Amino acid sequence: MKIIVTHDNSDFDAIACVVAAKKLYPDAVPVMPSSLEKNVRDFLRDSGYDIEFMHPSRVEPEDVELIICVDSKRIDRSRVLEKVLKKGKPVIHIYDHHPAHPKNISGDVEIIEDTGACITIMVDIMRKKGIEMTAEEATIFALGLYEDTGFFTFTSTTPKDLEVGAFLLSRGANLNIVSDYLKRDLTPEQVELLNEMIKNLEVFRIAGIDVGITQISRDKYVGDLAVLAHKLRDMQSISALFVLARMDDKITLIARSRTEALNVGEIATEFGGGGHPTAASASIKDLTLTQVREKLLTLVRKELETTRTAESIMTSPPIIAFPELSLEEAEKIMVRYNINSLPVVDKGKVVGIITRQTVERALHHGLHEEKVEDYMNTEFEVATVHTSIKELEDIMLSRQQRMVPILDESGILVGVVTRGELLKALYEDMVKSSVSERKVPFKKGVKSILRERVPDWLFEIIKTAKRVGEKLGFNVYLVGGFVRDLLLRVENFDLDFVVEGDGITFAVKLAEALGGRVNVHEKFETAIVILPDDYRIDVATARLEYYEEPAALPKVMKGSIKRDLYRRDFTINAMAVKITGDDAYTLIDYYGGLKDLKDKVLRVIHNLSFVEDPTRAFRAVRFEQRYGFRIGPQTEKLIRIAVRNRLFEKLSGARIFSELRHILEEKAVWGMVKRLDKLGLLQFVHPELKIDERCERLFFSIQETLSWYELLFRKEKPEIWMINLMALFRNLDRSKLEAVLKRFGISKKERETVLQGISCADRVMGELKASQDPVAVYKTLTPYPLEAVLYFMAYAEEEEVKKKISHYLMELMDVKTEVRGRDLIKLGLTPGPIFGVLLNKLLEAKLRGEVKNKEEELEYLKRLLKEQHVA
Repeated sequence: MKIIVTHDNSDFDAIACVVAAKKLYPDAVPVMPSSLEKNVRDFLRDSGYDIEFMHPSRVEPEDVELIICVDSKRIDRSRVLEKVLKKGKPVIHIYDHHPAHPKNISGDVEIIEDTGACITIMVDIMRKKGIEMTAEEATIFALGLYEDTGFFTFTSTTPKDLEVGAFLLSRGANLNIVSDYLKRDLTPEQVELLNEMIKNLEVFRIAGIDVGITQISRDKYVGDLAVLAHKLRDMQSISALFVLARMDDKITLIARSRTEALNVGEIATEFGGGGHPTAASASIKDLTLTQVREKLLTLVRKELETTRTAESIMTSPPIIAFPELSLEEAEKIMVRYNINSLPVVDKGKVVGIITRQTVERALHHGLHEEKVEDYMNTEFEVATVHTSIKELEDIMLSRQQRMVPILDESGILVGVVTRGELLKALYEDMVKSSVSERKVPFKKGVKSILRERVPDWLFEIIKTAKRVGEKLGFNVYLVGGFVRDLLLRVENFDLDFVVEGDGITFAVKLAEALGGRVNVHEKFETAIVILPDDYRIDVATARLEYYEEPAALPKVMKGSIKRDLYRRDFTINAMAVKITGDDAYTLIDYYGGLKDLKDKVLRVIHNLSFVEDPTRAFRAVRFEQRYGFRIGPQTEKLIRIAVRNRLFEKLSGARIFSELRHILEEKAVWGMVKRLDKLGLLQFVHPELKIDERCERLFFSIQETLSWYELLFRKEKPEIWMINLMALFRNLDRSKLEAVLKRFGISKKERETVLQGISCADRVMGELKASQDPVAVYKTLTPYPLEAVLYFMAYAEEEEVKKKISHYLMELMDVKTEVRGRDLIKLGLTPGPIFGVLLNKLLEAKLRGEVKNKEEELEYLKRLLKEQHVA
């Protein structure tokens, strides 16, 4: 007898392999596993596909001459396999993709490959042997492939898995069925279980990796735990998850990992189980849940501390000092960058370390001009990028060294690890937190969100940027508002790239690849790529900014992505999406921006944020009101301190206006103006600004007017900020209004528009109220630019006046005569002042509706000439 066996509690991959094995060994009999996962049972019931399983009780070990093991080679994972091998000595053929394990059996024939799914191996053999399959069989194989590779998203997925997937589609695999059975809604029981898993979830940050552990207890066995483990890990966006479930008389461990630093297969092996680096399980007896949890934490810490290296936690590029630098200059560098020690570099080699404590003591003794080389510590240890963080801990403890310089393979200084960074990586998990309090994961894949939210033309640009960056060997990131709005599901097509390397070189190559041109700003190491359709892409070199005094413009130097993000205003704007390398399309979040997005809170990154750049307070108000967020308590406190210290008075008018203009262009402008007033910020726009009920009505009326005008679909678009500025400044007298507009640096034409709107509004209201003639309405409004006319419409409190202005905007302002000067010459007239008189009378007639086309215009002129006897 020849039999086909797989592991108990079989999933789609196992069952697919059984079906494939039957194709390869037609005379072999599949043996029913002791249990099937629920979605597998549902599929076999609904589809009616008959595998013709033999019941395990009918297997006589002595009769088995060949046993074909698929998707498993563990003797403890199949009762049938254990039963047969205890009494019989059959020939064994093994087809598997799981890693080595002490309880693995040996086979006479072994086909073991490192693929995402075992069915990949089986189908590849069928394909090479030319064995045909039906569309139904291809669908079963696809179910196994898609399930075990997570729809090709698990890191265990290989190129061969993708090739086999394409082959199955060519053989009629039905993806609708795959989707139906792999993406089913949770049952009420599963929802209850998932909710319990969420409530019991503990998240530990170990060596910089977020690891989740959750525990549940049930009196009887519950299936499909693996499905819930996947869902929970994805919901919480954690790097690794361990589910501990006490059921019957044992504990089931389900482990999932999305980081190469943690091999959960090795962890599960320590409990007598096994699996892949990214997915594993174990069945544990004779231990309590508490004992398993403690052992698990010990194993995870040990694994991560040996796999994580200095390169993963170092600060790069490092801030350095030179031997000939004075101690006073060294102190300035430390204060400027908020660091406590500096590596001292001479001719490319690290020759010492100088600490802030040493410098401050020396300065206390008046040694300001002494050189760094005279007081630096020359007895120190260095490490390489490959040094484990556990070894770094040994260096710091044994040498009492606060900072370790990190060298690359050639001995060049590429970064530093400080004591604080090491402690955070090693021991951040010592205080566990509930899921509602835990820190947001450092990394999260966002490729699916990008594909969902970004149009194809824009994603092609991103992919081109990826190729250019990888060819140059640069790390390239999407940053700023694009990332924020991507996560908020808000439309934003403004790409902003930051490059770890040479941003200008990247921009030049990107422009070449896209057929565009580039504008370069050497001083700030930034560039703008301009495409043929005038679409613009911002590119910057990753940089670090520092401020020599409060409210000053920043000084710029090259930095890392971490430092580049640190210089930004709020945590929600300090996230990046890496688009290059093996971890492309990964969200990078050092400062908790993702959590703040979910909590709808605005936080600054550090407490000196408004001291360095007070304009950020205006931005805080804008983002708060635009997105319906709230300014965090500490951030609001810092704004009020900046107001109290009157830091905003140090800002130029142009910088204040730049932020104010953005606010005045928003739809939620009134909420922003009120918030500015409440925080005491409006006084720095102008001390005499006051908001009242009339002001509120006017701002809302402007929004209604603009919405109405938008529905006209006119080509001429107004400058919205000007109209709102008129409402904000309407109570200032002319001299103060002119002064503040000049201070803001507004152009002469824009100043005249704002002045006209404010100063002429009441007079225009009076003229329009008194006039019933469309000619008079036209003459009243036509001298004013569009922004002023829209302001008048919003300003008008009487409906009759609003109707006259709307009539002007909808019809009168477009009225033009078709007759021109040459037509008057044809009528026998001599060019002169009479032309203007006649054409004006003709325009008035057309405004009143007395003439409608050129023919009627000519007839009207002829009558007019006859009446006036003009020759």
